[in-house]
Amino acid sequence: MLRTTLILIFIVSLFSCQKSAETDREHLVFRYNEHGNIPTLDPAFARNPQAIWPDNQLYNGLVQLDDSLNIKPDIAKNWVIDDSTNTYTFNLRNDVYFHQNIAFAQDALHTPTRYTRKVVAQDFVYSFNRLTDEKVASSGSWVMNYVESYKAVNDSTLAIQLKQPFPAFLGLLSMRYCSVVPIEAVEFYGNEFRRNPVGTGPFQFKMWEENVKLVFRKNPLYFERDKNGNKLPYLEAVAITFLPDKQSEFLEFSQGKLDFISGLDGSYKDELLSTHGKLQPKYDDLAYMITGPYLNTEYLGFFLGANTPEIKSKTLRQAINYGFDRVKMVTYLRNGMGIPAIHGFIPKGLPGYDEIDGYTYQPEKAKHLIEQYKTETGDSKPEITIGTNSQYLDLCEYVQRELEKLGIAVTIDVMPPSTLRQMKSSGELDIFRASWIADYPDAENYLSLFYSPNFAPNGPNYMHFKNQTFDSLYAKSLSVSDIDKRKLLYTKMDSIIIEEAPVVPLFYDMAVRFVNKKVSGLGINPQNFLILKKVKKEK
Repeated sequence: MLRTTLILIFIVSLFSCQKSAETDREHLVFRYNEHGNIPTLDPAFARNPQAIWPDNQLYNGLVQLDDSLNIKPDIAKNWVIDDSTNTYTFNLRNDVYFHQNIAFAQDALHTPTRYTRKVVAQDFVYSFNRLTDEKVASSGSWVMNYVESYKAVNDSTLAIQLKQPFPAFLGLLSMRYCSVVPIEAVEFYGNEFRRNPVGTGPFQFKMWEENVKLVFRKNPLYFERDKNGNKLPYLEAVAITFLPDKQSEFLEFSQGKLDFISGLDGSYKDELLSTHGKLQPKYDDLAYMITGPYLNTEYLGFFLGANTPEIKSKTLRQAINYGFDRVKMVTYLRNGMGIPAIHGFIPKGLPGYDEIDGYTYQPEKAKHLIEQYKTETGDSKPEITIGTNSQYLDLCEYVQRELEKLGIAVTIDVMPPSTLRQMKSSGELDIFRASWIADYPDAENYLSLFYSPNFAPNGPNYMHFKNQTFDSLYAKSLSVSDIDKRKLLYTKMDSIIIEEAPVVPLFYDMAVRFVNKKVSGLGINPQNFLILKKVKKEK
């Protein structure tokens, strides 16, 4: 009996010690939830935030962006641009190593620690080759469309030559598609590299039970340091869960089991925020809120290839733009989490955003334009149909109510997101609700939607908008490297979009994060990327 009691005491004591040790190290683990599926951890397929967020912890490229979208050195310590030959020459750091991995076992004698090796310029050549390899079928292959050639001059020098000038190229290189990966790991794991990632980032892969839990551990060989010379990252681990719905995610956050949540879901927006966008007082002790512009323009697009009189009429398109109150829409339907789109198509956070005046709520002007449309066409009762998915139904219903007050009959066609994407791309919808999230931080990314050679389905011009002056300015902007001069061209193009009204800009999105008060250093950026290398947690 005594022996049994002692064993029980030992087991309880051991369990308590383990729990105590876990609690003591809790402040070294950052926890977040991914309610969508992470299909792969191979950066060649980092096409959406679900993949980009974890990949940001695992990989590095030649350059990186700071929270203000300025281009900064990453593995490339500096670079030289030769405008006469469109050549970019990158000089690489000599202290960057791949994550320790069994794939490097054959090369272990040549490294300062077992099972890794130093990154050299040839690794970027290999990684770029993967992007264009048809067998890999990378979703990021388009990034290399601008590139004529690239080569490793030596171990520490990489040269990239473009086919023609493209001032936004450095921004493209900051994308996770352009991360460096080692040939040894890709060949060792084959198709399973997607779930056995090896990069150079601040964290390295530990374990992944798909749709249950994903864990990264601190990379002891990481090369970056903070401004005081301390090694990054500060955290020991990152743990990602996969609760499928945002209500469950919010419950975990409110209980302190997650360190942050991103975005404003309808299931909890009124619980967290007041109608004026302030954090509800009852959460003051748990969390703080950080917001900033997000490079995403929400809009309604007109398919100008349609034979519908209402769509072909610039007069009626302008009337629709004047016919509803964007400020009220953002305030009451988004709890203030958005910026009313009263300028052009370029969102806040990019050069050229507020250079022009766009459409504001002017119901009398809208009525006048509607009457003008009726006179021009003989159509006594204009009717339009807006295609959307359920997530944005409230916005479309608001526009519907406001336009019907002015005499435009509006039908809303709700469909699954996949159907909406397909029909938008094939020109089957007269008007469609859409959004454009920047792939890279340059306004060219937004203006490319209106360049006529980019007609969908071969490009992002879903409106089939064509304007000779716009096309000429767009082509000219590609050869202007000076951002201030380029901004003038961007402003002229944006003015044409407002005048011709191929779209109805609704609002420029905002990134919003609700962060546990124990967390510091998280920050926010206009692409809403998750960067954890400078994050700290208090006990």
